[in-house]
Amino acid sequence: MFIRTDNLLLRPGWVDDAPALTEAFAREDVVMTLAEAPWPYRVDDAVAYLGRDRTAREADLLVFLRTPGTLRLIGGVSLAERDAQGRQEVELGYWIVPSHWGHGYATEAGRAAVEAARDSLRIDRLVSSHFINNPASGRVLSKLGFVTTGVAESRGCRAQGVQLPCQSYAMALTPSMAVAA
Repeated sequence: MFIRTDNLLLRPGWVDDAPALTEAFAREDVVMTLAEAPWPYRVDDAVAYLGRDRTAREADLLVFLRTPGTLRLIGGVSLAERDAQGRQEVELGYWIVPSHWGHGYATEAGRAAVEAARDSLRIDRLVSSHFINNPASGRVLSKLGFVTTGVAESRGCRAQGVQLPCQSYAMALTPSMAVAA
C-alpha cells in the first residue's frame, strides 16, 4: 500500500530502509513513547520489524517527507491487529521524529491511514491509545476523530521495561459500528 498526501509519502518499509529506521529510532524521546520498540534500537531490530509477517488487515508504513530530491524518513504509521479481551481489534499507531513535531505530519499520516483502513482494508472500527505522559498523541487522536473510551489501562513499554498508564480511544469507520469500549 502506497499513499500520497499533500506533504507525505507513506509506503511499506524495505530492508534497505533499516539504517534510516535505526537512525530515527536512535532517539529515546521517540522510542520511549512507543509500546513495542526496544531500547537501544539496533539495525537487527529494524530488519526484524521490516521483515515481519502481517495479516490482510495490517499495514506498517514508513512516513517520508516529500521534498525535491531524496525522500526523508520522518516517521511511521501502522494498523496492527491485537487481541483485546478475546476479540481482535485493529489499532492505529504512529510516530514522528522530534525535528518534525508540531508541523501536523502525525495528523496528516494518521488521517491517510484511517482513510485506507476504511476504504481499502474495509475495517469497521479502529482503536488507539497513548501513554498518559504523552498528551500530544491524544491531541492527534482527537483531531483524527477518535473519542476516548473512558478506559485507562496499563500497557507495557518495551523500551522502558515497565507498565505505564494509557488512555484508550476508538473510532467507528462505518455508521453501524458503535465506539463503545
